Amino acid sequence: MDHTANPQPPFAAPVLYTQDGTPYYATQPAPAPIALYHPPTPLPAPIHHPALGYLPAPHTPAPLPVPTRDPWPARLLAGGIGVGAGGLGLGFLLQTLAAATTGLGLLVGALGVLYLLKNSGGGGGRSAQGAVNVSVNVTNRNR
Repeated sequence: MDHTANPQPPFAAPVLYTQDGTPYYATQPAPAPIALYHPPTPLPAPIHHPALGYLPAPHTPAPLPVPTRDPWPARLLAGGIGVGAGGLGLGFLLQTLAAATTGLGLLVGALGVLYLLKNSGGGGGRSAQGAVNVSVNVTNRNR
């Protein structure tokens, strides 16, 4: 039985066999390193010829792009950090809003108590008129 004739899918690691049929699994080739960004080179300046004027610069072919691997772990990490920072910022915003509304509620409550103490008069069920000066003059002329 010839093991080397078995077709393998392109995503599987190749399997090598020894003379006695023992399989050895080869590893995938190392991924390409992450390529650094290189800005494009500026176009050469046009050539000035006194009799012909300006001639276009000679065309140089662009270099072929180097295949790079996708840095998906870095993108996932950056996204996770971004989502975490956004959640942290939202938490601080909600905490600040809760503290502000609590402070305003306590201030309104304290002012309400002061208003009630000022206007109640402390008179148990009577109207809050305060003290009344009564002057009574009694004259008995018919005696």
